[in-house]
Amino acid sequence: MHNVSSTSGLLLLEFSQVRELQILHFFVFLGLYLPTVMGNLFIIIAIALDHHLHTPMYFFLMNLAISDLGTVSVTVPKSMVNSLVNSRHISYSECVIQVYFFVLFCACDFALLTIMAHDRYIAICKPLQYEAIMNKGACIQMAASVWIISILYSALHTGSTFSVTFCSNNVDQFFCEVPKLLKLSCSNLYLVEVGLIVFSFIIAFGCFIFIFTTYVWIFRAVLKIPSIQGRQKALSTCLPHLVVVSVFMFTGLFVHARPPSKISSDLDLIFAVIYTVLPPMLNPFIYSMRNKEIQAALRKLLNVRHFSDTLPRFVLRFLRFPCIGLPRS
Repeated sequence: MHNVSSTSGLLLLEFSQVRELQILHFFVFLGLYLPTVMGNLFIIIAIALDHHLHTPMYFFLMNLAISDLGTVSVTVPKSMVNSLVNSRHISYSECVIQVYFFVLFCACDFALLTIMAHDRYIAICKPLQYEAIMNKGACIQMAASVWIISILYSALHTGSTFSVTFCSNNVDQFFCEVPKLLKLSCSNLYLVEVGLIVFSFIIAFGCFIFIFTTYVWIFRAVLKIPSIQGRQKALSTCLPHLVVVSVFMFTGLFVHARPPSKISSDLDLIFAVIYTVLPPMLNPFIYSMRNKEIQAALRKLLNVRHFSDTLPRFVLRFLRFPCIGLPRS
């Protein structure tokens, strides 16, 4: 279907028209992007290299880090480049790719966080059945299902979004966000994508209820543990995940559940940065702050001699799905 954006591209919302502030925006985003990339890469490599972390919990954490790395890399670099060269332009194909991968990685994040809640529930509430339920084959199947379903889900959203006719090419956001693109539509086909978004929110709400209920059972089980040390160990594996879930959900809810007519474009821009950049940036730090195993693995990783010796083995192990060994709670 021929439309304005397919021939001329689109124009993204800029942070400022002042050249000095554009340069400042570039360095601010660079300061957010580099720690996010490094933090998630450290988590991925540390889990792959350290055999103590070859458990289902850390396997799903590695997948989450990969997804977070993708989420922030889809949106931030293009905005940085535009600020650096004083441009608002994004080609139609770039916008399609941005929408596809952003939806893909966001869907993966949500699904992985739900599975990780299930993993913690089995480890704490049904420890004797943990190895049978969270075995190697089951973990691979769950992770593969997450990625396959997310790929198909993202393709459905992307195809539905870009099947409409756009009457304008001014996107009121610093990246190609689906709700902002639908506002440019001048055909009734956008209602199909609106229906998919509503359906997605229903599924997301169901996942939220599942996670909430899971943690109610987890905390009830933790309170029954007789020793203080046992309770602290159980909480040390649950609290980081719970904080990550809270950051992910509340930042997204904060952005999408507010009345759109009562907020300026500048604040809308800031809120979008919060929910696209903040969760991927904070997740590695949240998991490493309270997790002694992750801290130990990161210390080994930062040892230059150890890193140079183990890097070739990392490549081979990664190709063999190294992060699932014998399940341990």
